[in-house]
Amino acid sequence: MENEDVPSARYDDIVTLAEEHDGVLTSGQARKTGITDSVLARLAQRGRLERMARGVYRVPYFPHNRFSQYREAVLWAKAHRGPLDLALSHETALAAYGISDANPAAIHLTVPRAARLRRKTPKAIVLHRAVLGPDEVTVFEGLPLTSIARTVSDLLAAGARIDLAKQAISGARREGFIGKTEAQRLRYRLRRYQAMGARP
Repeated sequence: MENEDVPSARYDDIVTLAEEHDGVLTSGQARKTGITDSVLARLAQRGRLERMARGVYRVPYFPHNRFSQYREAVLWAKAHRGPLDLALSHETALAAYGISDANPAAIHLTVPRAARLRRKTPKAIVLHRAVLGPDEVTVFEGLPLTSIARTVSDLLAAGARIDLAKQAISGARREGFIGKTEAQRLRYRLRRYQAMGARP
């Protein structure tokens, strides 16, 4: 009969993996280190792991911070051979950057148009499909986010509040995410958008 307890060394390995993502890991990451899905399932049954979504687990005693839900969403999308070139976008990118008062009810993720996600999208996630160029994605606090310019464009294209886009530009300039020239360019784009009533 298989030992009912998972060896403590295996659990320590899981914790080490999860530390890189605020206490969250995927079954795919675990498998690469020799930890099977059945071990994760047993730990979840015993309350030593929390199952966040299919293939995504969390070590319960890791404290949540303002980035935790975003890491969970990114790992959910990447699990089970999901797309690697994705980014948190729209109002979620603003919230992650901390450059506006955006407080989206859902987490916005942009994935490639051809991406195939083989599982149901959680209610807390809104998927957008688009091609993101290398200069349209940046990494902040270990999270892939759409660039400030791309985020502003996405907000305008989605019909978001103009004042939110203005806040984003001012906040990004204040926090040093963009320089003076970039801020001027984005403000010009915003003024043109308002004047023409057209999409950027």
